[in-house]
Amino acid sequence: MPFTTHNPTTGESLAEYPETTGAEAAAATERASLAQEAWRETGFAERGGYLLRLADAMEADQSELAALAAREMGKPVAEARGEIKKCALLARHAAGHAAVYLADEPVATEARASYIRYEPLGVILAIMPWNFPYWQICRCAFPALMAGNAVLVKPAPETIGCAERLQQLAHDAGWPEHLMQTVLTSNDTTAEIIRHPAVHGVALTGSTEAGRAVGAVAGAALKPVVLELGGSDPYLILADADLEAAVEATVASRMIAGGQCCVSAKRLVVERPVAANFERLVVEKMRESRMGDPLEEEVTLGPLARADLRDHLHQQVQASLAAGAQLLLGGQIPDGAGYFYPATVVAGVLPGMPLFEEETFGPVAAITEAEDAEHAIALANQTAHGLGAGVFTRDVERGREIAARRLQAGAVAVNTFVKSDPRLPFGGIGASGHGRELGALGMREFCNAKSVWVS
Repeated sequence: MPFTTHNPTTGESLAEYPETTGAEAAAATERASLAQEAWRETGFAERGGYLLRLADAMEADQSELAALAAREMGKPVAEARGEIKKCALLARHAAGHAAVYLADEPVATEARASYIRYEPLGVILAIMPWNFPYWQICRCAFPALMAGNAVLVKPAPETIGCAERLQQLAHDAGWPEHLMQTVLTSNDTTAEIIRHPAVHGVALTGSTEAGRAVGAVAGAALKPVVLELGGSDPYLILADADLEAAVEATVASRMIAGGQCCVSAKRLVVERPVAANFERLVVEKMRESRMGDPLEEEVTLGPLARADLRDHLHQQVQASLAAGAQLLLGGQIPDGAGYFYPATVVAGVLPGMPLFEEETFGPVAAITEAEDAEHAIALANQTAHGLGAGVFTRDVERGREIAARRLQAGAVAVNTFVKSDPRLPFGGIGASGHGRELGALGMREFCNAKSVWVS
């Protein structure tokens, strides 16, 4: 069956794309394998040159790239331009640091020489989501390519146009043929690609359920897999926090991509003495959101990507309200076309409620009151997820101690919010997945760490 993209602002169809068949996917995999054999023999400087040319091309084309993301998944154009700039930043970082990240590591032994050598695995399948249609592909592909691998990209059906535009820019920038290819496959065909002997690793960014499915296939095929899955990120607002700064940061985090971000601030856990003031300030800040057509520059909140996602988010809100939570702002599906959901604030969120227990993908701030700091830490860690977390306090050393030793997550921020950064590894624990992207660890994920011993 063909794939059809839709405009979530209007609900109208945009374009139709033919599905990649099993035979076509196998042929693409074999072409990628041949391209990788030549690519692995190139040096870091040559590989980096291709990334730098693509970075320049993306920045030159950022207006059209941003508009395409707005049309396909509803991201405001100003925010989409920021995503493209971040892709270029990653390209330049990966190009400039691969030689350091992947340098041979001497190990002192009784041998004449002994060291660890990082070598590429081969072809990597990247199964990518729609919420960051350029960044997610680049975040996986650029480090893998700099390590000497080839990449097959399976984009989300919602943002095929973005993936294909990125592929075209790479082609126009003179990239080696078949080094990075887009495949539009069904779940069954995707499983066939994972099992193909020429594929040597899999990366998925998506839901916890998708991670279990992909992980099962990859595990049965003995393929390494990096899973960046959902999050229910807690942010602690302690009684001594700068409340205005805490609100500014947590609301900014919550509203990234219209709240459709795995690592955004989803559960705001605030100490009782400052809870009322914090709730008031959050409502005021969330009310500033400008909802509308994401192609308009002044809009900060576009539609959700699909109607079913909006319906599920609304059900989570309504079920939590029915269980005793209090609606402070929003919470109603607006009339008219498109998959819009307003900026929403819900207080009195308790364990057992959907807004506490489940990942929420949309512009909903869930506030939970804690008796004290110890109670706040316990509530924060009361989740199966573990992607990001944060703590706000004027006592920076106390915040550092809580972040480093008490909060269970792959990344923790003190007095700001978690962001993926090309210099640092990114990933989660528990239901948020395993493995890392970015930084030295991320670039080594799809490498063979070969031990060499010379007598």
